[in-house]
Amino acid sequence: MGTREQASINAERLVGRLAQLAEIGRSDEGACCRLALTDEDRAGRDLVVGWMRELGLDVRVDRIGNIFGMRAGTEDLAPVMSGSHIDTVRTGGRFDGTLGVLGALEVVETLNDAGIVTRRPLVVGVFTNEEGARFAPDMLGSLVYVGGLPLDRALDTVGIDGKRLGDELARIGYAGDAPLGLYRPHAFVELHIEQGPVLDLEGLRIGAVENLQGISWQEVTIVGQSNHAGTTPMRMRHDAGYCAAAIGVELRAIAREFGGDQVCTMGMVRLHPNLINVIAARATVTVDMRNTDESVLQQAEDRLAAFLDELSRREGVAIEARRLARFEPVQFDDGIAHLIEGHAARLGLPCRRMTSGAGHDAQMLARICPTAMIFVPSIGGISHNPAEDTRPEDLAAGAEVLLHSLLELAG
Repeated sequence: MGTREQASINAERLVGRLAQLAEIGRSDEGACCRLALTDEDRAGRDLVVGWMRELGLDVRVDRIGNIFGMRAGTEDLAPVMSGSHIDTVRTGGRFDGTLGVLGALEVVETLNDAGIVTRRPLVVGVFTNEEGARFAPDMLGSLVYVGGLPLDRALDTVGIDGKRLGDELARIGYAGDAPLGLYRPHAFVELHIEQGPVLDLEGLRIGAVENLQGISWQEVTIVGQSNHAGTTPMRMRHDAGYCAAAIGVELRAIAREFGGDQVCTMGMVRLHPNLINVIAARATVTVDMRNTDESVLQQAEDRLAAFLDELSRREGVAIEARRLARFEPVQFDDGIAHLIEGHAARLGLPCRRMTSGAGHDAQMLARICPTAMIFVPSIGGISHNPAEDTRPEDLAAGAEVLLHSLLELAG
């Protein structure tokens, strides 16, 4: 029997599992493409579930397809949970989400090897459709899990390819029968790559994430009039393409004006008929606005709404905005963040408190239990990109901090 001070993760084993999962959905360009509930996602789930069972975990799948592997404790208490997601965006990297899942599995195997049994059970979670790249909103599985979205509504969600979420969940064999909210955790800790440049630029190894930005997603549709690109005078145009471009420019202006933590992105544009010599009759764009301050985020949303009204009148077009997702900023548990800092210091790993600019399953779990996150550096701050990378020693450092944090929380 080992002691918790002697326990240490196996870096080679962790990196090997990450590489093996990255091969599923791998493109010729090196990207990982495992959109939620596709065949690639199913293959990734099958691999992870196989590892869970090899480690002796009790595997359950709930009705929205979230996967949980439970390692029993010495007492029947509320468990300590860790995990993340394995679905990706279309051009994803190797570590986004997967580090949180496989880092938690590495913790379990380390404890198995050392013969350590915690007082509280440990649960490894894999949440459905975290990215929102196929089905909106993002963090859908964890949102349903904590009661923030009705199951029936989630199952009826239609994806970008016209497929219904519930049908796809059944098709890949992950429409489970475990009840939603199967476990109400004592605490939740999520290990994740930063997906930003701060730790890498500052030469730090660990981020103790204390809060997370609020997120506002909208889809804006502009209906104008198609006409000849050469014969229609500029003053007589109702150009949906121009309006789409104007929205993109205005979003940058809003971010500059509000400053601070305000960020704005127009990530997707569709034009119809999408021909070089035809004025666009219709345009659809997506808007992503984020801020750590809820009141400022609301002001930015109001500013965009006023601009859309003015643009509609000025250009003689119809504009409709549809909300895709809206989450308020989240304050994580200070006690867990302090615990993470303490274990980083004990291991000699330079650490700082951080804000997450991205959405994570942890923000949903924070609704029902004390929660925080551990960040490790992203080289160059690159993510959602085949070039996404983190040094093996930093992957191992994050898993080491996770190990000791979970051990302390689980008793």
